[in-house]
Amino acid sequence: MAVASRGTSLRTGVSARDVAEAAGVSRAAVSRAFTPGASIAPQTRAKVMKVADALGYQVNSLARGLIRAESGIVALIAAELATPYRSALLAALTERLQEAGKVAMVINTDRSDVSVERALRQAIGYRTEAAVFLSGMPAVSLAETCLRNRMQLVLINRDEERPGSVRIRLDDNAAGRTAFGALVAAGCLRPALATSKAGTPSLAGREQGFREAAREAGFAVIEEAVGMTSYETGLDLGTRLMSRAERPDGVFCTTDLIALGVMDAARHRFGVAVPRDLSVIGFDDVPQAAWESYLLTTFAQPVEAIADACVDWLATSKPATPEASLVTLPASLIWRGSVRGRG
Repeated sequence: MAVASRGTSLRTGVSARDVAEAAGVSRAAVSRAFTPGASIAPQTRAKVMKVADALGYQVNSLARGLIRAESGIVALIAAELATPYRSALLAALTERLQEAGKVAMVINTDRSDVSVERALRQAIGYRTEAAVFLSGMPAVSLAETCLRNRMQLVLINRDEERPGSVRIRLDDNAAGRTAFGALVAAGCLRPALATSKAGTPSLAGREQGFREAAREAGFAVIEEAVGMTSYETGLDLGTRLMSRAERPDGVFCTTDLIALGVMDAARHRFGVAVPRDLSVIGFDDVPQAAWESYLLTTFAQPVEAIADACVDWLATSKPATPEASLVTLPASLIWRGSVRGRG
């Protein structure tokens, strides 16, 4: 199959030269009309666009980018795309990338290193300009391959540094500490920590902060950890916690999905009232957290700020530089009705 040359519409075969002749302008003027930020008189651009629309001309952006060694493609490598937080972050990232003139390519992976490395090699094959990791991590050797190919790396909520990358993280430790303080301020005497065994850096930071604050205050923490991060895991955790001889009266759940499951298990399986008998705090501020059935007090993921930090770094950093950067963002506590005295 023949590949269209630069400036030729793949769909109709209409060339930029055809547009220039029909509009009575130069071939360079047509190119400037389709180049964001290029210097061209507004009336000339309007004339070119009108003629191009009439002829059915569409610029071949991929061919143009490859000639300049700039594909404009940014790979978003992620797992668990259907979870509310992940889908919200992907929506924000794709919107900001499109506003910046980039093309987002979403690659769905599982959590395994093999799956992530396969995804990254796939991205390299498409001459991707950057890879944004929402899940997993590439091996050091593969990250160095990306650097040699002038690919930028963005690591969201990951612990490890990689050459030429930026890590965008939340202050999860501080959030864990804040959650403990909020439960104690609500009068909770038997605080609990409910989490999964996913073992991500984000969850580990929240868990550590909660434990540290409890230890410093002289509290023993009731802990339960099972499964992966899901609503079903929350149901299991809530059942385990409420089945104890001495039930907790406050629980910090490291994600909202877990918190919603804990609340439903407590209320529907054990008749425990939230927040009268059990105060619950989550993390992520997914849409369901604000539903009247839950009114969950939770920490908001700053998805817009994460997306802005990602796109801003891609726009200002230079490819193939060995330095690594770190951006740390706060997670704000959103008070609703699941903590006693704060409804």
